[in-house]
Amino acid sequence: MLVSSEPSKAARKPPLPLVYLRVFLVMIVHVMPGSLEIWSSVACPSRKLAVEPSAFLLCCHIPIRSLRLASLPSSLDRLLQIGVSPINNNKTSHFLNGVVIGSMSTLALALVAVLGFLWICLLSRKKSIGGNYVKMDKQTVPDGAKLVTYQWNLPYSSSEIIRRLELLDEEDVVGCGGFGTVYRMVMDDGTSFAVKRIDLSRESRDRTFEKELEILGSIRHINLVNLRGYCRLPTAKLLVYDFVELGSLDCYLHGDEQEEQPLNWNARMKIALGSARGLAYLHHDCSPGIVHRDIKASNILLDRSLEPRVSDFGLARLLVDSAAHVTTVVAGTFGYLAPEYLQNGHATEKSDVYSFGVLMLELVTGKRPTDSCFIKKGLNIVGWLNTLTGEHRLEDIIDERCGDVEVEAVEAILDIAAMCTDADPGQRPSMSAVLKMLEEEILSPCMSELCYEQHLEL
Repeated sequence: MLVSSEPSKAARKPPLPLVYLRVFLVMIVHVMPGSLEIWSSVACPSRKLAVEPSAFLLCCHIPIRSLRLASLPSSLDRLLQIGVSPINNNKTSHFLNGVVIGSMSTLALALVAVLGFLWICLLSRKKSIGGNYVKMDKQTVPDGAKLVTYQWNLPYSSSEIIRRLELLDEEDVVGCGGFGTVYRMVMDDGTSFAVKRIDLSRESRDRTFEKELEILGSIRHINLVNLRGYCRLPTAKLLVYDFVELGSLDCYLHGDEQEEQPLNWNARMKIALGSARGLAYLHHDCSPGIVHRDIKASNILLDRSLEPRVSDFGLARLLVDSAAHVTTVVAGTFGYLAPEYLQNGHATEKSDVYSFGVLMLELVTGKRPTDSCFIKKGLNIVGWLNTLTGEHRLEDIIDERCGDVEVEAVEAILDIAAMCTDADPGQRPSMSAVLKMLEEEILSPCMSELCYEQHLEL
């Protein structure tokens, strides 16, 4: 109980002896959720406190997490004041000195008891939290299931995502590729994701596989299909991607969509330019650089504004090489593969450049690299093109569905494609050089329709 520093003159009973005390040890307890931080200082406060002999001063607010002693910060305001020293006073007796010593001992014992109690509570809370976490994990995630998200957290609980993944069936299939079946997963709020089901049965490779996925999941670019997460179920391993609305360029260029709404020249050049940006990013802006190894029309996806996104980057090395334990296994699609890649199985950035050149020819001609019109002649699309250009038959090269296009524009694009598909990989330009040439040809003059459309999108 705190009383006045001067005894009351009106009191009839003799006042209890008062001792003027200074706090010589100040401890501050910093309160944070789940945290115990005790700050101490030996600095003496300037004011005097009048305390009855039977009372002691103890004010503390202590939460639970950790115990730490440090110097006294000026900003903290929760004080634990313990320990007192008498101020010289002529009226102080030996009795009062004994009371002071007893009070100090009592305070010390009380502090030890409080800290011991808090430590026990801390251990109990940790056990309780740990037990609740395990229980929640068992309730929300099936045994053997694991979900990892990349780049940013998905706005859904793990149990909701896994429940949706387990409900995927044949009705949700939107495509099949060399690395597995692709499903469309629709969440309760209507958001769609693409889910690729892959085969990777050996458990010994899971750790390496997941580390590689972390690298791929950290890559973000407007012209790449972003990897959003990975789920391992007892029966399958699933990759979760952004869903791209219009599907693949292959379907749009060669399927029914092309008949209903054909791609004009500007749209095709926009696709070529965006694809070049995505591939150049993989080659030159990722560390280490990523060789795609399977550039083709079915791995170029289109959104509603016909912005292309390169998909399946990194999967060829991750899945094919991991399965074979070598780095010379050919992974790709016939018609897009560079000659040296077919011969030695060694994928390089220049083999990607060759595949991109074939993709450009596909956009210009509207024909697949394995089209029967030149396969019957023992040619691929590159050999067929060289034959027609040598005969100056430009009208037989360009797809009539491209609409009106200037001859000079077609020739410029064919020249770039020819450099990309050079038989000598050393003579092929890098993807950064290809991108620069395409930007110069496609975006010039700057007031062209394509440039204007891209300006509006920005």
